[in-house]
Parts: sequence; C-alpha cells; structure tokens
Amino acid sequence: MKIGVIVAMGAEFKQIEALLTDKKEQKAGNNFFVEGCLEDKEIVLLQSGIGKVFSAVGTLEMIKNFQPDCIINTGVAGGIDSELQIMDVVVGNKIVYHDVWCGDENEYGQVQGMPAYYEPDGRLYEQALKIESEVPVHGGMICSGDRFVTSRQELHEIKVRFPKGLAVDMESCSIAQVCYMYSVPFLSFRIISDTPGVERHIEQYRDFWTLAPQRSFQVFKQLIKGV
Repeated sequence: MKIGVIVAMGAEFKQIEALLTDKKEQKAGNNFFVEGCLEDKEIVLLQSGIGKVFSAVGTLEMIKNFQPDCIINTGVAGGIDSELQIMDVVVGNKIVYHDVWCGDENEYGQVQGMPAYYEPDGRLYEQALKIESEVPVHGGMICSGDRFVTSRQELHEIKVRFPKGLAVDMESCSIAQVCYMYSVPFLSFRIISDTPGVERHIEQYRDFWTLAPQRSFQVFKQLIKGV
C-alpha cells in the first residue's frame, strides 16, 4: 500500500522523515518528495509549505506523480475547544474553510460548486480513532484558513461560525478539496501544539517543539501501522 503524507513545515517534516527507512528523494514540479518505508507501508512524504495554495499544489503533484492509495495530512494545529490539551490529536470528521464566503447562495466556508465541508475516508477515520496511546485522540471538525490564529477575538469568530470546531490549521481543507476532486481517500490527523487566544500562546507553541514532538508524532506511526 502506498500512502501519501503531507506536512506543511520543516519541523513536522523532520519528525515524520525520522520514522522512515530506505529513503530516497525525488523532485516533481517544484516539490521535493521523500519515498521510504514505515512498518510494511510505502510512504511518499512531502513538505508542501504553509497555506492553501502550497498545500493544494503539492497534493496535485503527489497524485499526478506517485498515485498514492490514500493521502494523510498531518502536523500541528491550534486547539479551539476547551476539551483539548497540548499534544492531543484531532482527527477530522469534517474539514471546512473558516475564511471563505461566496455569497448568500452558499454556506459560510463553502467554495461555490464544491461541498460545504469535506469528509475523511471512513476506514482511515475509524482506524485513527482506534489508536491505543497515552495521547488522547478526538474525532471532530478541523477549520482551515490562510490565517495564523492568535487572538481571542479571531478564535471566537471561528467558534461562533463553527461551534463543533476542535482545531484550526492552514492546509487540511485545501488538501481535502483536491483529494475530493481527484477521488483520492483522505484523512487529516493533527496534533495540538497550542491553544490560540490564551495567555502565553506563542510560548505554548515554542514549548511544544522543545518538549513534545517526538512523543506526539509517534502516534502517527501507530496510525500507519493499522492502515
């Protein structure tokens, strides 16, 4: 089975790449991909860059050049619900844009002509929820937009529009949209690195990368093992 894995940032890329064996690098378009093995699965790993455009372009290049059986987007996200703690995992059961508005004939967050939200592959989603780990795994809505959310006001606005939202990021929904358009099974699997709007928000984020990433990204290994 060939699994495409997309992350946005270098710190996330290093954590996943360290899990792979038999690695080789290949360029496709403007992207560099690392092929390798994890457990008994073939992995194609991409650091797409931050935001919707980079992640959408990288997803399309991955589909065109490597034909993965499924694509998993992982990495960190901000928590926007009081039930979440740093290092918890959110598995997206609905993926939405929090910064899209195409007029009254569409739902908020809906790109005209596209679904109001995107759903994950059912088998991947159920497998993710079965992971046995010290890190709590939550199923819930992930909200994506081209904005690094930092203030309580921004957080409040997103939560009002999407009360079931658990996490915010900048790539999940654009990757989900491309996968939807090309009929590729998809899952977003995000690790909570910070809780926007609280005191010491930026310090939370920095502390995460100092103290937590290896433990947190090991949860991803458990997902791949079960797929």
